[in-house]
Amino acid sequence: MRLNHSKTSQSNNSSRFTRRTFLETAGMGIGSIVLNELLQRSGVFSQTDNAVHAEQSSMVQSPSLARPPHFPARAKRIIYLFMGGAPSHLDLLDYKPALARFDGQLPPDDVGKFAIANAEAKLLGSRFKFNRFGKSGAEISELLPHLGSISDDVAIIRSMHTDASNHAPGQIQMTTGVPQFGRPSMGSWVSYGLGTEADNLPSFVVLNTGVKNVSGGTSCWGNGFLPSTHQGVLFRNTGDPILYLANPPGIDAAAQRDSINSIRKINEMKLAAIGDNEIATRINSFELAFKMQSSAPELMDLTREPQHILDLYGVKPGENSFASACLLARRMSEQGVRFVQIFHEAWDHHSNLQNGLRDECRKTDQASAALIKDLKSRGLLDDTLVIWGGEFGRTPTAQGGMDGRDHHPGCFSMWMAGAGIKPGITFGSSDELGFKPATNPIHVNDLHATILHLLGMDHLKFTYRSQGRHFRLTDLHGNVVRDLMA
Repeated sequence: MRLNHSKTSQSNNSSRFTRRTFLETAGMGIGSIVLNELLQRSGVFSQTDNAVHAEQSSMVQSPSLARPPHFPARAKRIIYLFMGGAPSHLDLLDYKPALARFDGQLPPDDVGKFAIANAEAKLLGSRFKFNRFGKSGAEISELLPHLGSISDDVAIIRSMHTDASNHAPGQIQMTTGVPQFGRPSMGSWVSYGLGTEADNLPSFVVLNTGVKNVSGGTSCWGNGFLPSTHQGVLFRNTGDPILYLANPPGIDAAAQRDSINSIRKINEMKLAAIGDNEIATRINSFELAFKMQSSAPELMDLTREPQHILDLYGVKPGENSFASACLLARRMSEQGVRFVQIFHEAWDHHSNLQNGLRDECRKTDQASAALIKDLKSRGLLDDTLVIWGGEFGRTPTAQGGMDGRDHHPGCFSMWMAGAGIKPGITFGSSDELGFKPATNPIHVNDLHATILHLLGMDHLKFTYRSQGRHFRLTDLHGNVVRDLMA
């Protein structure tokens, strides 16, 4: 179990120790040391608890240090292709002949009254053809031919369900486990639990390529109550990856290094005095920013890639696109970044469904498949978990004059590939109209438990103490879906 004591409150304006401060910090610190020693002698702490306690102490000095998982992991890193706005599973990954047969009719009474907001809405059959691909025979929409070309490498899940029916809470639940603000995102949990293998890049990087900002906002990559060093770092796809990363005129690398060294000494004095993890985070942030001044521009220079790789993804250097983000994700994974999340917020098709789906599939399908092919050719797919999906699904009924679909948390589809995922399978199913899971339902918390398991983490033991209780990514729910694993 990974625990952390509550932070000690300190006044930002205090320049010296008061008697109250001494009693709050030194007194409680001495008491904690004595209690820890007594508990160890009595055998209350297991060897695992002792190891975690020692690890926790070391995190004060190196909050992003790579740490071992609970058990041997299949995945070392994650690339999450988040399709914000919720793509229509019924037009892309879950073909329903019954919808075509009953197109334009009202849904049955036993589903229409509670599964959709408008019980008078008529059923809408998909306007797109589905084809079978690969040895697995996976049924995939004609809009996703590139996904079809890698169908034997992916697992398609058709039985996902969630609790939230609006975009912001839906995205927050998919990324943090609950639909409320304030919890750490999955990338932050992974960063906190495993640290990073990258010396000069953040452990958790976020890219945004959609037509609008993410509905759930920064909460989708926030650190919540975890130390702030584990929050996602938002990169831009083109130009300077992070604004103001470059030195101002007249400041060279040597002057910058001297300045950071001086700031570090002051921060280390304060850290030694009060032991606040946020000070260690501040030290780490300055050091990382200094290293990124040279590493980040090189990372973002896609002209270093051979032309056949640019063509594979459909990348045009200098263009802000989903394709360039996918290629950057591969480059980051090679350099040890633990978690890369690409948000493509563009799938909210209440109307103009046919043209909208064509446009977004054209922007994303080739690059998504290219990422799998590229990782596989480099031997990285074996320990890189790739996830594709949105925050919920779309209704089997129509909106917008029979050319749109409403939000539908009751059932939707995703796909996963690499790092211990059983390839070439279609897992779970929905009912004949696509309203709800029919077999092997997977809740968001089940998905998170499975992802953590692939990373070598026991989701029941992977906790953080805050506000008087232990929290976890899966909160009070979640089961590992072992049938998804190879």
